[in-house]
Amino acid sequence: MITTDRLALPAWTDADLAAVAAGDHPDHWAEDFPAEGDRVIAGLLADRPAGRGGFGHRLLVERATGLVVGSIGLFWPPVDGRLEIGYGVVPSRRGLGYATEATRALAAHALTAPGVTVVHAGVDPANPASVRVLVKAGFTLVDAGAEVHRYEFTG
Repeated sequence: MITTDRLALPAWTDADLAAVAAGDHPDHWAEDFPAEGDRVIAGLLADRPAGRGGFGHRLLVERATGLVVGSIGLFWPPVDGRLEIGYGVVPSRRGLGYATEATRALAAHALTAPGVTVVHAGVDPANPASVRVLVKAGFTLVDAGAEVHRYEFTG
């Protein structure tokens, strides 16, 4: 289990995936979880259980309430020592720093995987909130493309 000051980052369970697929809403989920991105990830993980392992996709659980408030994950397998990270926090919990806290923790954890030397992310430059998350989490801008800015974390 990866934990931060305010979050726990457990792997997705079979029950979580089944609830998303069925459109159920367990009591331990924030009222606005899952978001569309979480549904997409749950669909992918249903077919690829290896993506839920120690270095795979995780839920964001608010420790103070025990509620699932988003998800974060690493897209396996690494390519040339590089792993991509993605994240999302439900609207009711945005602006609290949860995405930054979780991104920092999971990126550092990813670098403990054998052969992984870089965690990277692409973000639309028109999404300033996501840009701030990456910068505050310790990522460095490496390519300011017109449509996607690329960031890297090396520890």
